[in-house]
Amino acid sequence: MTTPILEVKGLRKLFRMKKGWLQQPHYIHALNGIDVSVYEGETLGIVGESGCGKSTLGKCILRLLEPFQGEIRFQGNEIGKMNKKEMRAVRRNMQMVFQNPFETLNPKLTIGHILTEPLISHGIPREQRQALLEETIEIVGMSKQHLSRYPHEFSGGQRQRIGIARALILRPKLIIADEPVSALDVSIQSQILNLLQDLQEQFSLTYVFISHDLSVVAHIADKVAVMYLGEIIEYAEKEKLFGRPLHPYTQALLSAKPITDPDDTREKIVLSGDLPSASNPPKGCKFHPRCRFRMEICKVELPKLCEIEGQSVACHLYQSFPAIDPS
Repeated sequence: MTTPILEVKGLRKLFRMKKGWLQQPHYIHALNGIDVSVYEGETLGIVGESGCGKSTLGKCILRLLEPFQGEIRFQGNEIGKMNKKEMRAVRRNMQMVFQNPFETLNPKLTIGHILTEPLISHGIPREQRQALLEETIEIVGMSKQHLSRYPHEFSGGQRQRIGIARALILRPKLIIADEPVSALDVSIQSQILNLLQDLQEQFSLTYVFISHDLSVVAHIADKVAVMYLGEIIEYAEKEKLFGRPLHPYTQALLSAKPITDPDDTREKIVLSGDLPSASNPPKGCKFHPRCRFRMEICKVELPKLCEIEGQSVACHLYQSFPAIDPS
């Protein structure tokens, strides 16, 4: 098997906060030992509720946020300890598409100026810039006449195409897409997803696709990692995870998908309680207060990812009863 283009091991991220009128410091464990690997040309989907650490993971991989602990290897090179100059060279091959196209484009700059900034920053010769601008804007389904306009003149879908063009213009190897369609209408979402897939095929791109929408992930991902309170609790190929979810949380997420087939008899699983606070997570398995299968061990011991017939799941249920049928 070839070496992963991206490999993350034991990634941890803490946020220092102040609490109470005495402003005493405490820490939020946003990421707690994340292990993922992505191979060239693949799309890894990261799913979970808001606040589970999905976006933090994407930003730590690019070192837009500095990890507290762990390894990040890109194309075989450890980038977690690189200085700013070294990271600048690496970032030419690692780009990000952000969630909200209404906030990530500078309203004072034209589209041409916005797309030129990364070319200047990475030392692309002046004589090559205009050709790259025109080629890239047309690849994402827009016209070179749009380069002289400002962001407020475009719709949400067009702005996200511009955001994709900005990430693509340096011809990177890896793109981290952080909820790239969540702010768009459903009809526009499908257009953007199809565009991303076309670009992946054309430029041999690798994606880390972050989303809370399982339908979107099912459309674009090859593998899926399910996150809960800063941890990956299930990890598998898309067909296996959607066809046979193991973790009770993954089962609940999938049961919440809208039912479009009147003959679908899928059981709807309603989770009790709210997502616990990341600053004061439960002991043991972090999901146990909301889990219908919780056992006494779940309250005191954190489960580790274990492999069950080609799927990785962190759940005491399968470690205690390995022959159990998740259906």
